[in-house]
Amino acid sequence: MPSTRITTGIWARGIEAQVIGAVQDALLAALKIPDYDRDVVLDLYDDAARIVPTGRSERYTRIEIFLFSGRSLEAKKALYGAVVANLSALGVPANEIKTVLIEVPPDNWGLARRFACVRN
Repeated sequence: MPSTRITTGIWARGIEAQVIGAVQDALLAALKIPDYDRDVVLDLYDDAARIVPTGRSERYTRIEIFLFSGRSLEAKKALYGAVVANLSALGVPANEIKTVLIEVPPDNWGLARRFACVRN
């Protein structure tokens, strides 16, 4: 049940659904999550609203993925590779993609269906 935030430049204006789809498709392929498991947002910023690493362009893209801890290193590597392949197909150079995984233990997720019976 990943929660994902994509941050990039305004180059992606007009193709937002494709950018979101590229990352969602990577999550589906690499982590084998169900197709209905969708929680991806895209933030677009102009040059004045962000600082990118030296030598990178407006296409610099950061993907932060919050997910349950415990995925194998192989699954993580597959995710990194799929994200790069999918975004590269949209014109983002591989060296301008940064993916950060934030692993969170399941008991730190407040999901209504998981904790419906929990009372204070």
